[in-house]
Amino acid sequence: MQTDDQLAVARASGARELSTDAFPFRWRESFAEYSLVLIFIAMFAAMSFSVDHFFSLDNMLGLALSISQIGMVACTMMFCLAARDFDLSVGSTVAFSGVLCAMVLNATGSAVIAVTAAVAAGCAIGFVNGAVIAYLRINPLITTLATMEIVRGLAFIVSHGQAVGVSSEGFIAFGSLTLFGVSLPIWVTLVCFVVFGVMLNNTVYGRNTLAIGGNPEASRLAGINVDLVRVTIFLVQGAVTALAGVILASRITSGQPNAGEGFELNVISACVLGGVSLLGGRASISGVVVGVLIMGTVENVMNLLNIDAFYQYLVRGAILLAAVLLDQLKNRGERN
Repeated sequence: MQTDDQLAVARASGARELSTDAFPFRWRESFAEYSLVLIFIAMFAAMSFSVDHFFSLDNMLGLALSISQIGMVACTMMFCLAARDFDLSVGSTVAFSGVLCAMVLNATGSAVIAVTAAVAAGCAIGFVNGAVIAYLRINPLITTLATMEIVRGLAFIVSHGQAVGVSSEGFIAFGSLTLFGVSLPIWVTLVCFVVFGVMLNNTVYGRNTLAIGGNPEASRLAGINVDLVRVTIFLVQGAVTALAGVILASRITSGQPNAGEGFELNVISACVLGGVSLLGGRASISGVVVGVLIMGTVENVMNLLNIDAFYQYLVRGAILLAAVLLDQLKNRGERN
């Protein structure tokens, strides 16, 4: 039999072994958590020294402005993906809301009515998506692919396939207004980052979203109204996407029925690159912000280097594939 001293030595030895084994695990976990931030910092520093005019104030403001719409919609797409859903109709919603806003503005002369109508249309599109997915149990891919085509078709039909120009100075100023030297769309995006970050981390709505993504049936048994939460997520996404379309129409002084083509892939790529799991249950607003910045920085650098648009498609596709592979590796690591 072991004496008390021997038992104490054995316990101490086991504790040391456990501590020694846990240290590399904690180090790997911390590195995985902050690896994306480190990659972005390294990439940003490299571009600042190697690409002419990249780190200039004008280019930084232009970069922030170029990612403002993607950043806004990525905030709500984060909730959608975290709940095991996704939305392919956001690009079409951007186009339709911009066209509708321009048409209502020209008809009424009121920017308030025009913006309200566009956002209401976005809410309707989001509600239809959510209701069909939640209550009719139709696959999100099929549902949002169908609404993507329908809404894009509506944009072309109501505009007769032509851009709808606007001449309202007040509406145009909405997209070009600056505060402390920073454009209003950038401020709106920053507000979205803060609001939806707080919603994800500090509200019942955010916790329920992550719970549904982690295990929908367990969430239902725990008393969460899963269907209502999913519909709400799509409704909010529709509203924010429509607002992004309105801001875009203000910036380009017209509603374009072909606006936002490929927009949904850029948004999803930014979210997945930022660590939002395609299998649901995992998301962070900081990751989404970094993902949006990486996507915008890569595109900005390609434009500064005058890289042909055909090659830019290749790069964006490679980034999307890399983001999905990274997500799969993280999921396998968590299962192991």
